Amino acid sequence: MNRPANTYSLVADIGGTNTRVALAEGTRLLTETVTRYANVDYPGLESVLNAYIDAQQVDCKAACVALAGPVKDGRGSMTNLDWELDETTLARATRSETTCLLNDLQAQGHALGALPDGAVTQLIASAEAKHDPNATKLVIGVGTGFNIAPVYETRGGRHVPPSESGHANLPLRSDRELRLAQYFETAHGFPAVEDMISGRGLERVYAWLGIEANDPREARAAEIMAAFENGTDPRAREAAEMFVRMLGTVAGNLSLIHLPFGGVFFSGGVARAFARHFVPLGFAEAFRDKGRFAGFMANFEVGVIEDDFAALTGCANYLAGLE
Repeated sequence: MNRPANTYSLVADIGGTNTRVALAEGTRLLTETVTRYANVDYPGLESVLNAYIDAQQVDCKAACVALAGPVKDGRGSMTNLDWELDETTLARATRSETTCLLNDLQAQGHALGALPDGAVTQLIASAEAKHDPNATKLVIGVGTGFNIAPVYETRGGRHVPPSESGHANLPLRSDRELRLAQYFETAHGFPAVEDMISGRGLERVYAWLGIEANDPREARAAEIMAAFENGTDPRAREAAEMFVRMLGTVAGNLSLIHLPFGGVFFSGGVARAFARHFVPLGFAEAFRDKGRFAGFMANFEVGVIEDDFAALTGCANYLAGLE
């Protein structure tokens, strides 16, 4: 069925594995139009968008794409996918008058406050029951990779600066963590946060624990989670606990840097998979383990975004703000 020209915006979210594409009307995401494409089946974003536009028979007035990688001067590169993107190509593919690229965590930040009821699950309450709606917020994405985006409410509107925080060094506080970081450095050249706190990071922690125990067994992230949850593999539980506690340490560090009195919001498939295990595996203790600032850490509420389409909603809201 043909759609009226120049009525809708096209929004897309490119992850390391899949790309989601949808239409939006103003700030409203048309969830019935969301289509998922496996990246491995396409040579680049332009071919994905061509397929989507042909299927939807749509002429869009604007397009916004969120991607898992750095964006600079209208060009973006995927951290975990061999795709190069730019706004000129996006304009050609969508035939839109307005086009923009965002880092995927920026898009998540622009979605806050526009998500449907029940889209955010509280994991840790803050000491204050009410928040200033204009207080800084922090989105932390844990999926194929790791990244963050602070969210600032300014007189000129919402500002969500980009980041590549997953490629900073891991924080280390014990000999054991130092040995793990040395394992990452030997295997991958640099002990980055993303080397541990991501889906493949869980696999690497599990493999390292096997080396420490002289047990060479390896496993995929889904297998490790299943073995941990059904209690069949003590090493899987140990890997999960190390993962969650390091995530708590990193999230606590980032909270002290950005002071997100409006809340910390986790996003991404790995974060959602671990969410119900945060408390029993010691996330809160690691998050608040900041010496004399331990009590201060109670100012930060922590939740997880359950809406898989949040980045698409964020793209729609970002475009609406440009009008």
